[in-house]
Amino acid sequence: MKINHKNDENLLFKWFCRGLKYFLLTLLGLAIALVLSHVFGAVSIVGMLLSTNLWICFLRIAVFLFCLFAIAMIVESWS
Repeated sequence: MKINHKNDENLLFKWFCRGLKYFLLTLLGLAIALVLSHVFGAVSIVGMLLSTNLWICFLRIAVFLFCLFAIAMIVESWS
């Protein structure tokens, strides 16, 4: 039995999914590093992980991913 499926997945949506995966993996890694450095008393590493510059960078990446998702949904709805 042969099923004819077109593989017309949106390239922007693929990029969004890949970007979201690595973004969430990075946040998980930072959370693990924060907990471990706090447990072992590495105050300097905790200070770096809680700095505002780092979180502003992650906020910008999150906004970029949200915009990429919105654009992919708009393009997908038009086609």
